[in-house]
Amino acid sequence: MITNLADSHSIANRFLAELRNAELQKDRLRFRRNLERIGEVLAYEISKTLDYEPVEVETPLGIATVNMPADRIVLGTILRAGLPFHQGMLHYFDHADNAFISAYRRHHKDGSFDIQLEYVSCGDLNDTVLILADPMLATGASLCLALKHLERHGTPKVIHVAAVIASTAGVEAVQRQFPNAHIWLGAVDEELTAKSYIVPGLGDAGDLAYGDKS
Repeated sequence: MITNLADSHSIANRFLAELRNAELQKDRLRFRRNLERIGEVLAYEISKTLDYEPVEVETPLGIATVNMPADRIVLGTILRAGLPFHQGMLHYFDHADNAFISAYRRHHKDGSFDIQLEYVSCGDLNDTVLILADPMLATGASLCLALKHLERHGTPKVIHVAAVIASTAGVEAVQRQFPNAHIWLGAVDEELTAKSYIVPGLGDAGDLAYGDKS
């Protein structure tokens, strides 16, 4: 299942337009906040799919029954670009357990690259709702490798993949390797460059959020 916010009218479109805007990108605080805000919107949409159970809450005047989420949620992200996006989701899923994965592209002289994964921090995933958030879903290689490593920590009952911008190729890669995953997107762009950057995309989300890397 794929949910693409760009297919419907949503305030998320304004946040996405600001993220793409080369002039506004110069304000790192605004860039990070817009990643957070799209994370908040997607977290709200994902929350509609959870299981709920009635819980009694004592008010100053009586007892109210409220339907509360019954699932144990694990919210994961890929460092470093994923941190603001993850934080936006954490604003809504504030009781979630968290997982962090360090993955990066190691480029070779011939222009190719492979994915290096150096660090995974994660608790038990058995019978959980796993949400893996990464702002840019380009080739899908980093995200799929991260999911494979997370599987070593147990079997979630549901997997959600969330991205701000995805390429068509990245979405197809996730669907091939994880056909039961629910994919949540801010937008989908068709093109990838020779170096596997999304076009028109928005550039390097990690650099724009935190500064250039050597």
